[in-house]
Amino acid sequence: MDDRQFRQAMGKFATGVTVITTEVDGEAHGMTANAFMSVSLVPKLIVISVGERAQMLEKIKQSKKFAVNILSGEQQEYSMLFAGQIKEKREVNFDRLADLPVLTGAIAQVACEVVNEHVEGDHTLFIGKVIDLQVEEEEPLLFFNGKYRSLTPEESFSK
Repeated sequence: MDDRQFRQAMGKFATGVTVITTEVDGEAHGMTANAFMSVSLVPKLIVISVGERAQMLEKIKQSKKFAVNILSGEQQEYSMLFAGQIKEKREVNFDRLADLPVLTGAIAQVACEVVNEHVEGDHTLFIGKVIDLQVEEEEPLLFFNGKYRSLTPEESFSK
C-alpha cells in the first residue's frame, strides 16, 4: 500500500474540525487538526496528534498546555487559515479560557495541561488533562473525503 492510498482510506472517516491553540511568550499560535479524541472521563483526558514537522510541536512542548477549539459550521475560514491554506495575514481575535487563547464562536473550547506525550511514527501524541471547557449550541464543521461538509437535517431511521 502506498502513502496516497493510506491517506485516501483515512479520508473516508468523517471528522469534526479543530484548531489547536497555545501561547508562548505572550503570542498565540494555532494549527488546524482533526486528529483529536476523548480518552478518559475520570480523569478527564483528551489526546491530540501533532506532526514532527509542524511548527506547533515545539510550541506545545514549550508551553505544556493547549486548547482544542471545535469549529462551528460557520468557521471554515479559521480552519483554512490555521492550515496554511489562506496565505495573506488575517487578524484573529481570541477569547481566553484558563489563560489560553481560544477562538470566539467555536462550538466547544477545551483547555488542557499536557500530562504526557508519546512519539509514535512521525507524530507526537499529547495527552491533555482538561482544566476548563466551554460549550455552545451550533452545528459543527465536518471534513470528509478531502472536503468540508455540514450535517443534513435529522431523519428518522425507524420504520
